[in-house]
Amino acid sequence: MRRLISAIVLIAIVVAVVWGLPTWAMVAAAALVAALAGGELAIMGARIDVRVPVVFVGLAAAAVTVAFVLALRHVSTLDPDALGALILALVVAAGVMTLAQGAPGPPAFTRAALLLMAPIYIGAPLGALARVQWLFGPAATTWLIVTIAASDSAQYYTGRALGRHKLAPTVSPAKTVEGACGGLVAAAISGFILGPIAMPFLSPARALAFAILAAAFGMIGDLFESLLKRSAGVKDSSALIPGHGGVLDRIDSYLFAAPVFYWLLRYLA
Repeated sequence: MRRLISAIVLIAIVVAVVWGLPTWAMVAAAALVAALAGGELAIMGARIDVRVPVVFVGLAAAAVTVAFVLALRHVSTLDPDALGALILALVVAAGVMTLAQGAPGPPAFTRAALLLMAPIYIGAPLGALARVQWLFGPAATTWLIVTIAASDSAQYYTGRALGRHKLAPTVSPAKTVEGACGGLVAAAISGFILGPIAMPFLSPARALAFAILAAAFGMIGDLFESLLKRSAGVKDSSALIPGHGGVLDRIDSYLFAAPVFYWLLRYLA
């Protein structure tokens, strides 16, 4: 029941943000999600003694999210090179903090990697999702959310009913090849049906192809986060969302699916 209530609340929040608020509020919400997920990743790192400033990682992820959107010349008077400038600042800041945190040794490599990777891994994809909303409207954003949600649900239920062959046993033992196939089929059906409604500028064939590609990369994003959690020895990124784990657990698929969807819309639609 707790999981169901949390799911209903999450759906209501997403619908309100995507459809009921101005686009700048969508960007602000994406930045908040990036900050929370970035903080979770930093805390996960501390579990294996990779200690980095949690607040820095969270704020850096949020900043990358906003910069990714505002770098569009027609969106703001901000310099279009804002994203590149911010990434350069992150490189310098990560180096300075790593230098200040300890003596030479293997931990220095992992601290520097986490300080650089976390904001980009989380912030840029959420910025891409917010940019999709800004450029193509809430229907396109909803299409991606529904397609990935359909894929995730089908993976779970198909895997439970038909799963026999492990997909990535060392990373996520519960995931199966059969579940992945079910997820791709569900995404294809959902994307194909909703495509003409959400994105009438897309042909049905392209909507179908976009759905399969987004779902496939969403699965990889899910497995990547599972790899990080297993490496840190945790089941969930946090316990922030009752019955669902942390923010990063809820967005892991979108962190790989959103950039692919953005590229497809910008260059192949």
